[in-house]
Amino acid sequence: MVSQPRRSYSNATIAALTTLARGGCYYPGCNVPILRLIDGEPFLNLEIAHIRAFEDNGPRPEEGLDIRGRNSFGNLILLCTAHHKLVDGPRSGEFPVETLDSWKDARESEGINALAGLTDLTEDKLASMIQEAQYELVERLEPALDEFARTAPERRHSSGASPGKSPPPGFTGSGCPRTQSACSAAHLAT
Repeated sequence: MVSQPRRSYSNATIAALTTLARGGCYYPGCNVPILRLIDGEPFLNLEIAHIRAFEDNGPRPEEGLDIRGRNSFGNLILLCTAHHKLVDGPRSGEFPVETLDSWKDARESEGINALAGLTDLTEDKLASMIQEAQYELVERLEPALDEFARTAPERRHSSGASPGKSPPPGFTGSGCPRTQSACSAAHLAT
């Protein structure tokens, strides 16, 4: 029996994809987020897709590309389920390698450029970069955080916690221009 090649991605590759995806599907204009909260639990909401086919008979095959190259960071993007099916399905011919490479470049270039700028990193610059990244993440997660904040009293009450208990210090976001839940998350992250 011949063993089939495996789709296998390093933790670093997965971390890079999810970080550089800037919160969502690589398909231009798609706003499907990386994470969804279902019953208060976070779930990954995107799929890893190959720019050049993983399988020899898949969409956009590249002759001579070994298994390592097929699973490499440079050959991967994140797509929501619908766009993954579109890009790799019957209409895959509408999405050549050059198109998917351009999506990857467009989505990741800002983050890669920021990483390249780390050679002259100062403590102040790092603090500023971290704060900016936190604000961007909070803005993307704000709808889910608002929903969580709205339903949190119900969960506290059903779990036996005191519904009138006040939040920990620094959790009020006083003076912050963000919504209560987004501000709270931003302050907790700093």
